[in-house]
Amino acid sequence: MQRILSTDLIRHLGETVTVAGWIHRRRLLKSVGFLVLRDAAGFTQVVADPAGLRELAEESVVEVTGTATGSEQAPGGVELTGPSIRVLSAVSVPLPLELHRPALTATLPTQLDHAALALRHPARTAALRVSAAATAGFRAALDRQRFVEIHTPKIVASATESGANVFRLDYFGRPGYLAQSPQFYKQLMVGVFERVYEVGPVFRAEPHDTARHLAEYTSLDAELGFIRDHRDVMAVLTSVLSVMAEAVAPYASLAVPAEIPSVAFPEALRIAGAPDDEPDLAPAHERAVGEWARREHGSEFVYVTGYPMAKRPFYTHPDPADPRYSNGFDLLFRGVELVTGGQRLHRYDDYAAALGGDLTPYAGYLDGFRYGMPPHGGFAIGLERFVARLLRAANVREVTAFPRDLHRIAP
Repeated sequence: MQRILSTDLIRHLGETVTVAGWIHRRRLLKSVGFLVLRDAAGFTQVVADPAGLRELAEESVVEVTGTATGSEQAPGGVELTGPSIRVLSAVSVPLPLELHRPALTATLPTQLDHAALALRHPARTAALRVSAAATAGFRAALDRQRFVEIHTPKIVASATESGANVFRLDYFGRPGYLAQSPQFYKQLMVGVFERVYEVGPVFRAEPHDTARHLAEYTSLDAELGFIRDHRDVMAVLTSVLSVMAEAVAPYASLAVPAEIPSVAFPEALRIAGAPDDEPDLAPAHERAVGEWARREHGSEFVYVTGYPMAKRPFYTHPDPADPRYSNGFDLLFRGVELVTGGQRLHRYDDYAAALGGDLTPYAGYLDGFRYGMPPHGGFAIGLERFVARLLRAANVREVTAFPRDLHRIAP
């Protein structure tokens, strides 16, 4: 008999069916016993003689064959009666945390230490499903707009994008580095496909120990050619977020305005009450600007444009009207930076001037601009940070399966 999922039981009332999964909860009364079985789709209640359930521990994996019987008290309105139970994998050790409670009561470090178990809890599982849905929405939005998915190296030869925050490794006796972004490669691929995107890990060897930073996270990157300036990039990003909102709708509500409000960097400083010579927005400033956007525009998103060139990477295109500022932007979501993007330089001579000195470490990258590159730009969304803000999680680690940070490299 073929196994069916818990959500399919309603279509088999009165039939003999087989389900399988983990024992989520066990309740033994004098005359009757109940098992709540958990599978990938949900829960199944099994009614049986309590004597046959006493040796079954929670999280043991079992296969149950029984009659699908209507019951208003059971999950989905169906329970299995008259069951035969076959143990596929028995648990014989104490569980380090309880999964049957509505919320995990174990501390976050305990959850992370026992991730293989904690991730089975419905709340943790739901966060990972949101990540999957958001990623699917990201891909779908860009596929519709003629973007091509690419896959770039995660081991690179030079720590050239920003040498202070990369992980070094021994690459067959030569120095190598874990890529801190696909930036150089996605720009080069604009010269191939015009519009590209990538979903992949990035690595930042920055000693942050905060609730919003990870040393390894998933970056949703996009780059597009033949733009006028950074506003074309912002328009694509807004459209992508709208599709991502649709994708996560079964799990969380997210309203993306048709036109996200935008504020220039000097005005953002004024709104935040920051000195006008600040080169960047501190977290407190971001929160103030986010609150302003919610109050004045009813939006949980806000673009901050024209950051000072001094705080932007060398490949950033300056504002032609005032080269002190950039054609770049950040997108804040609920008062936290979610996306960084902008227009890039696209002429070789501009790169030579911006870099100065010895260009050898950048030779492979700069070749693309020697051979002709259209005006282009792009953005990158931090997936875990997006999901954490969406679900209002206090710590980004709560929505990450196996986080890597300043202190944690296992499990």
